[in-house]
Amino acid sequence: MGASVRPSFSEGLGGEQGWPEALRGRGPQAVSGILTALRRAGLWSPWRQLLLATWQALSRALGTMDAENLLLSLELASGSGQGLSPDRRASLLTSLLLVKRDYRYDRVLFWGRILGLVADYYIAQGLSEDQLAPRKTLYSLNCMEWSLLPPATEEMMAQTSVVKGRFMGDPSHEYEHTELQKINEGGKVFEEEVVVQIKEETRLVSIIDQIDKAVAIIPRGALFKTPFGPIHVNRTFEGLSLSEAKKLSSYFHFREPVQLKNKTLLEKADLDPSLDFMDSLEHDIPKGSWSIQMERGNALVVLRSLLWPGLTFFHAPRTKNCGYIYVGTGEKNIDLPFML
Repeated sequence: MGASVRPSFSEGLGGEQGWPEALRGRGPQAVSGILTALRRAGLWSPWRQLLLATWQALSRALGTMDAENLLLSLELASGSGQGLSPDRRASLLTSLLLVKRDYRYDRVLFWGRILGLVADYYIAQGLSEDQLAPRKTLYSLNCMEWSLLPPATEEMMAQTSVVKGRFMGDPSHEYEHTELQKINEGGKVFEEEVVVQIKEETRLVSIIDQIDKAVAIIPRGALFKTPFGPIHVNRTFEGLSLSEAKKLSSYFHFREPVQLKNKTLLEKADLDPSLDFMDSLEHDIPKGSWSIQMERGNALVVLRSLLWPGLTFFHAPRTKNCGYIYVGTGEKNIDLPFML
């Protein structure tokens, strides 16, 4: 952001509780100073060296906030038993630098990991200066070599909707689906069974797009809309207050609005057009599809999707730190309405 027992980055800074507090809100120079002080005090270790190297690499590539969020999101994912080994983390952080440079993205986000039977897909997304412009999605099987995925289409969504079960982990794998097609010959219409081949890469595009539209999250105020239309990162955003962070209404879907367009003028009267231009999570259907928990002594709020198990969003109140990561099988919990 798996089941083998290996040292994590948290162990390099004195345990799970220690490293987020030590690094939160600090830039690369401050982090480097902390680790230098540890070295002089005789508390140095190879894991601290690896953390420093990867932190500096990602800070150059993505900026301080994205570097910090990625390390924290990987730590949260590892709590559910789906973490990355140190060598995978180092490969990921370094390769994202090259992705941002080669594709000339404004920002590169590590989207998550889709678990396959043979191999796992590591997903990253490139964003342009307009944060709600269509995102470019890339996948990798080894965290080093990245391939660009085509944008999702309605045809892809319809074609892959019949495929069920786990991903294989092979982009060239083809699923077979038998369907009835009407054939007209000589004025007579009859049905014939046709075997349709569906590539796993097409299914991967479709699932990522569905998860993005359904559960990609951003806190209110993290983005702002200019009078001319483009959506930019809000540099003055200092995080939600503790009371706001506990409300679903403080979080928006990170996509173009759908429900907002259907609101009446009276309902829009209290909205700030520069901040409230996306759909709020409080109106999601079914009700109760989100779990909100306060962790680490109210220092971190964590939202988990029950509709798409594996999606975890985090935000440290009163700080800029926020982000989400998906680590799961790519399967939707279609039974959720009957479980609530």
